[in-house]
Amino acid sequence: MLQSTKVKKVVIAGGGTAGWVAAAALAKQLGKLIDVTLVESDTIGTVGVGEATIPPMRVFHSMLGVDEQEFMRATNATFKLGISFENWGEKDKKYFHPFGTTGQSSFLADFQHFWLHGKSKGIDAEFGEYSFETQVAKQNKFATSKNAVINYAYHLDATRYAHFLREFSEQRGVKRVEGCIEFIHQHENGNIKSIELADGQLIEGDLFIDCTGFSGLLIEKTLHTGYEDWSHWLPCDSAVAVQTESVGEPKPYTRSIAHQSGWQWQIPLQHRTGNGFVFCSKYMSDDEAKKLLLENVEGKPITQPRVLKYRTGRRKKVWNKNCVALGLSSGFVEPLESTSIYLFMNGIVRLMKLFPFDGISASHIDEYNKQTLNEIENVRDFIILHYHVTKRNDSAFWRYCSQMDIPASLAHRIELFKDNAAAFQADNELFRLESWTHVMLGQGIMPKSYHKVFATMSDQELNAHLQSIRSKILEVAAKVPNHDFFISQYCKAQIS
Repeated sequence: MLQSTKVKKVVIAGGGTAGWVAAAALAKQLGKLIDVTLVESDTIGTVGVGEATIPPMRVFHSMLGVDEQEFMRATNATFKLGISFENWGEKDKKYFHPFGTTGQSSFLADFQHFWLHGKSKGIDAEFGEYSFETQVAKQNKFATSKNAVINYAYHLDATRYAHFLREFSEQRGVKRVEGCIEFIHQHENGNIKSIELADGQLIEGDLFIDCTGFSGLLIEKTLHTGYEDWSHWLPCDSAVAVQTESVGEPKPYTRSIAHQSGWQWQIPLQHRTGNGFVFCSKYMSDDEAKKLLLENVEGKPITQPRVLKYRTGRRKKVWNKNCVALGLSSGFVEPLESTSIYLFMNGIVRLMKLFPFDGISASHIDEYNKQTLNEIENVRDFIILHYHVTKRNDSAFWRYCSQMDIPASLAHRIELFKDNAAAFQADNELFRLESWTHVMLGQGIMPKSYHKVFATMSDQELNAHLQSIRSKILEVAAKVPNHDFFISQYCKAQIS
C-alpha cells in the first residue's frame, strides 16, 4: 500500500469544465461513500473554448441522469453530427467525418471494401453518400427519434456548462471553497496532505484531483511528475479564440478549415458562434494569426481575440502518489476532433471504477496509468493522421507535416489501409473503424486492394444493393426537420 488510509475525503483543485465534470460524477455515483470538496477561485479564468463534443458525452449524461433538454437550454447548445474538414487533404477540397455507421458491413469485410468494389465497377457515389449523418448534416437538418438511429453530440457554451455542472454537484453535496491556492503541503512520503489557500485556510484530503489546467499545480509543480512532449508530431502550439454574432441558422456540425500554418474552427451555438485558429508559432506570429482569424470569421466579433499557448503531450504519470491529474493538467492533444471533454469524462469514470476506498495501492496507479496511456496515444495517432496524410505542399508547415516521422502504431494503420483497405477499432479505443476510414479516404488515401468477398455478386446485384442503401438514407433524411426548427421546438434557450 502506498497509502493505507481509507479514502474518504476527495479534494478537487480547480474548477472549470474538468473540475465540475469530476465533481458531478463523484457526487452522483459515490456521494454516499465519500466527501467531495472543490477549490476554485473566481479571479482565475478558465480556458473555456472546448465547445464541441463527441457522442460519448450522451453516455456520461445518462450516467448522471441529466435531462437533455434542460442541459441544452442551460448551455445554449446545438446538435453536432460530425466535422466538415476543408482544405486538409488538398486545398479547395473537403470531406465530412460523421458520427454513426456507414453502409452495411458483412461478417468478413467492412463496408469500405464493398464501396471500393462498387467503385471498380463504375459506381462512383461518394463514400459519404452511405452515411445518414452526413446526408442529414449537408441538408442542415436534425431530429432525435426512438424509431431512427442517429448518432450525435453537441456544441455548447463551455462556461455555462461548468455552471450547470456546479449547480448539479452542489445539489448533491459537493462543497465548493472559494480561494486561490497558495501552497501545497505534503506528508513525509511525498503524498499530498493539504491545500493551503491565500487566506490561510487548509483543505485536507486523502485523494486529490488536479484540475488546475496547464500549470499542473499538484501533479507537476508539487510532485514533479514529468512531461512527454509530442510537439514533433503535433507542431501546433498556439490558438487564438474569438466569439462572434451568429450569422444565419446554426449548422449541425463543426467546421475545421485548414490554412497556411494551422486550422480554423467554427462552432455554432444558439446565441453566438465560437471561432478559433490553431497554429504553429514557428511559422506564424500571434498578430498574423489574429489577423487571419478575424478576416475569416462570419459575423461581428463580440469578444477580443485571446491567444492561448500550449505544448502537446502528456504527463508521464497521470496518477502519481495520491494525486490524479484530470483535464489540461494531465496533458493536451489539441481540439481537432473535439476529444478534450470526453477525456475529462472518461478519466473520472476510470477513476471511479478503480476507486481506492481502502487505500491507494501501486496496482491501482499502474492500471489507471496504463489505461490512460493507451487511450491518449490512440487519440494522438488519430489527430496526427490528419496532418501527416496530406497532398498539400504550399507552405513550410504542411511540408513539415507530410514529411515528419510518425509513431510506429500510426504508420502501421496507414500502411494496412493503403495496402488492403483494412481499418479497425482496437479494444477500448475511442475512434471507430468508420472514423479511421472516413478520414483516411478524405485525406486522399486510396487503397491498392480490398477484400474480394463482394466479387461473388453480379454487377446488377451490386448496383441494386448499393443504390438501395443510398435511396433509403435520402428517403429518411427527407422526413427530418430543419436543425434550427427542431431546436426551437425542443430546447430553445432563453438568451440572456
